[in-house]
Formats: sequence, structure tokens, C-alpha cells
Amino acid sequence: MDHIGIVVDDLDAAVAFFAELGMEAGGRMPVQGQWVDHVVGLDGVEVEIVMMRTPDGHGAVELTKFHAPEPIGREEEAPPNTLGLRRVMFAVDEIRDTVDRLRAHGGELIGEIDRFEDLFLLCYLRGPAGIIVALAEQLR
Repeated sequence: MDHIGIVVDDLDAAVAFFAELGMEAGGRMPVQGQWVDHVVGLDGVEVEIVMMRTPDGHGAVELTKFHAPEPIGREEEAPPNTLGLRRVMFAVDEIRDTVDRLRAHGGELIGEIDRFEDLFLLCYLRGPAGIIVALAEQLR
């Protein structure tokens, strides 16, 4: 896998959110032109993107802000059992600290932080554009 794309309405806020998870922002760049129209199947595409990379360089999230055409639909309150891509999971060292830091960037805990056997502490947060960000702290 190369990366996951997330369409957001506030690019700066989304960059700050994922930076708080330890991801590193690449350059911000506009993307437009006939080639992108053909690739995504829309006319008149004008977007800004920021590629956020994991510190080890093996994973990435592309944050995309559409200026044209206007983004449609919003699934901000879609529950975790909704069909389709529902969450992106990150391994963290201190789950409670991470949750507190993400709350300062608009993250909202969906359920609770809970233990999976003696292996992990886990939780789900709602992040930018309503996506679910799962966190896992390994206990061993």
C-alpha cells in the first residue's frame, strides 16, 4: 500500500491533527488539470494536497481539500459499523496522552479506552472530516 486519501474541509486543521500523531507533513501543493479530471472522473478538479508520512516513511495519508468541484456528502456521524472505509489505526506509546493531545485538535472519543486482553489499550476517536482514527497502545 502506498497511502490512504482523506478529503477534508479544513486542510490546516487536518495537518495539525495528523502531525499530533507524529506524522510529518510534506509540501502543500495544488493539483489540477485534465489529467486529474480523467483519473478521478470529475470535471474541473482543483484541489490542494498535503502528504503526511509516518516517521518510518512506510505509511502515508494524503489530505485533500477540494476547491472545485464542491465536495458533497458528509458522514461525520457515521457509526463504526457503516460499510466502507471506516477507520485508520495508529500505534501510539501513551494512548491517554495522545487522546488528550488530539482533543485539542478537535478529536472526539467515540467510546472508551479499553483493554484487549493483556496486549493492547484501544480506542476510537472521530477526527478530521468525521473519519475514525483508532489508537492502539501495546502493553507488552
